[in-house]
Amino acid sequence: MMVPNSFNDMFLFNAAVMGLSNNDWMNLILDQLDAIALNVANPYRLQEECEVLALVLSRYQGSFVLSEFKAVVLASLRSLVSSDWDSDHEVAWNWLWQNVERLLKQLLGKPPVQEKALTEVLSSLPEEALTQLRQEFFLNFFKLAPSGQDFFKQSLTRLYFIADKIIELCLEIYRQPRAMVEDISGLGLRHVGYAIPPELFGPFVGSAVEMFSLATTNETAIDGFKWAMQLVSKILVRAISEGSTVVMKAISTNDEISMKKAMATSPRGKRAQELLNISVGAQSISPFYWSIRSGNLNSAKAILQDLLTIRADRDVYYYACDDLFTRHPDVVKYLMTDVPALLNALFDGLVWRSRWISKGLRRVNYYVKHLVQDLEGQPSETLSWLEDYRDPTLISHETVIVVSDILWEGIKHQFLRRKIFFLWSLCLFLVSQSVLSALERTSGIQTALFVCRTLIYLTSLPKLFYDHVKLFCEDLRGGYVSRYFCIPIPQYLLAWQGCGSLILFWFLVVMCTLEPFYWCLGDGAEEVFSDRCKQGQEFKRIYSTFSCLTMMIYWSLSLNLSVFSMRLSAFILVCGRVTSEVGLFLLAFVFVILATATSITALDQSMEDFKGIPQSAMALTEIALSLFPPTLFDEMRHEEILLALILIFCMVVTIFLFSLLIAQLNQAYQHGFQDMHGYARLRRVSTAVAELECMSSKRWETFLASLSFDRPLEPWHRGHEDTYPDGLVASYITI
Repeated sequence: MMVPNSFNDMFLFNAAVMGLSNNDWMNLILDQLDAIALNVANPYRLQEECEVLALVLSRYQGSFVLSEFKAVVLASLRSLVSSDWDSDHEVAWNWLWQNVERLLKQLLGKPPVQEKALTEVLSSLPEEALTQLRQEFFLNFFKLAPSGQDFFKQSLTRLYFIADKIIELCLEIYRQPRAMVEDISGLGLRHVGYAIPPELFGPFVGSAVEMFSLATTNETAIDGFKWAMQLVSKILVRAISEGSTVVMKAISTNDEISMKKAMATSPRGKRAQELLNISVGAQSISPFYWSIRSGNLNSAKAILQDLLTIRADRDVYYYACDDLFTRHPDVVKYLMTDVPALLNALFDGLVWRSRWISKGLRRVNYYVKHLVQDLEGQPSETLSWLEDYRDPTLISHETVIVVSDILWEGIKHQFLRRKIFFLWSLCLFLVSQSVLSALERTSGIQTALFVCRTLIYLTSLPKLFYDHVKLFCEDLRGGYVSRYFCIPIPQYLLAWQGCGSLILFWFLVVMCTLEPFYWCLGDGAEEVFSDRCKQGQEFKRIYSTFSCLTMMIYWSLSLNLSVFSMRLSAFILVCGRVTSEVGLFLLAFVFVILATATSITALDQSMEDFKGIPQSAMALTEIALSLFPPTLFDEMRHEEILLALILIFCMVVTIFLFSLLIAQLNQAYQHGFQDMHGYARLRRVSTAVAELECMSSKRWETFLASLSFDRPLEPWHRGHEDTYPDGLVASYITI
């Protein structure tokens, strides 16, 4: 018998009519009436429910009359099923309630007394007595059930913790009966995964009661402890019995063959439910997650492969992709954290390949709906998790590539729009500093220069200032701050785009303060816009230096646009990776020059180009780079030792170091290029994640609707018009 809302409403109405609307205790019984009625044919379960109800009623502050509840329920049942209600129903309800009332009356009044006595005894026991109680409990249990030693292979500290938890459960079930029933049911489900046989609970309870009776002579406390232990044992045994499916038993074997045999016993339509959700009361456990947490990875792999295998029964297809992501929306993150080895199996299972070939093409369906959107229709966090994982091999998996490309197609125009201002600023800076500055300075060119530079300062500086203040505040509020030498640094500055943008801001500030046009505005010159005044010429050189550096920063920041091309992005990343080899070469190059220069200055020779360490180092650098005049060696023919040193230097640098640099660059390129496409995709994913955070809800909904995730795929191969498994995204690849 289920308890629908209509019954609740009718119950409250009849209680009000009968003058019993203020009796809150009736709601306590009503909440458990469903479980009592469903288990009327199971006397053990009925007794368990009545014992729990007795504990709940014992916490009620006030008096209650059970016969009143019987009358209200009887009146409600007569009203709801008046057409079918007869004398047999009347007898059945009276019989049920008589049994429930009899069981409740046997227990009511005892729990508060037992709880008080048990609390007093436990609080009065010294620590030495509790330690001895813990020790003797497990020793006695192992004597009664030697096989129990196989399930308690923990340390002594862990065994003491278990003993303390047992005592805590016995107390808490008096204080919070319904909450503890749920917790104990969850504990029982976990015991299913541990494959603990229910036969051990009898000796376990008997041993606990026997040891507790030796610690005290308070009969009320002993009876209370025994009754609580028996109730806990009943709940655990029930949870284990209801949760002990064939699948859960096979998980503990950690054998793929056994696991597949166990899964094969389940019907196709119910297999996903049995692999993803086993419920006992309000508690549930996922066999798939449990196999991972218990370390049975072979079983977990078999479950995952079975869930993501498409099966057909005539026109009905069974594919548990939706069930998996509905039950575990964070499955990708969970596997990343606990068992990354299963990620490839997960992504492989989201791909379906047709066995039919047409015109050199094979159809491939990618079931990536749940990797693009979450259950609420918002952008999925999968790409964000993959970005944080930083695995170039995983990001290059074909399924992940499809997801990233789909999202990139949706946000690339938004990304480009966000870069329009930067591109405009770059072009304006390029025109003002490199194009117009190189032309003949007429009055029109001077005016154009002044206008362009003023536009740069008036538009770029406020925009950069606003962006950095916004990013700084966001990182500060979110706690995204790293410390280097006790200096807090926002995380956005750890990336080149953030750091380079900040450098660009300060360079533009310096250029604005040193701008020659502004220093010459008030000097009374004939030209309105001129940079040829005395003060302007004083700052012109340092201004041009910052202009050069700012131009380099602009171009380096523009490299972020390389995400539009994977090959270009990978090439830029490879260039960055091999710079370390160039750095090693430069270190060796400087060392050889310094060693040779100091050796030459210690030599008694007459050539002016090698007088002193700086002159010698400059001359050696020019020789190494073939910039020294060819007549040099003719001039040093009479300096045999100097000539020998120069020849040795040339051999070391031009033959050895440069050849070694080429070999290093070649090896570093071959080694790094294998992962560079993966890192390039990580860059694109990072950009996509940042853009998705800024995308409006309306634009996201429009983009999501364009993907048509809920539309079944059309038949593809003529002559095979069967409906393909409902696809989410279809892709075609050449074989």
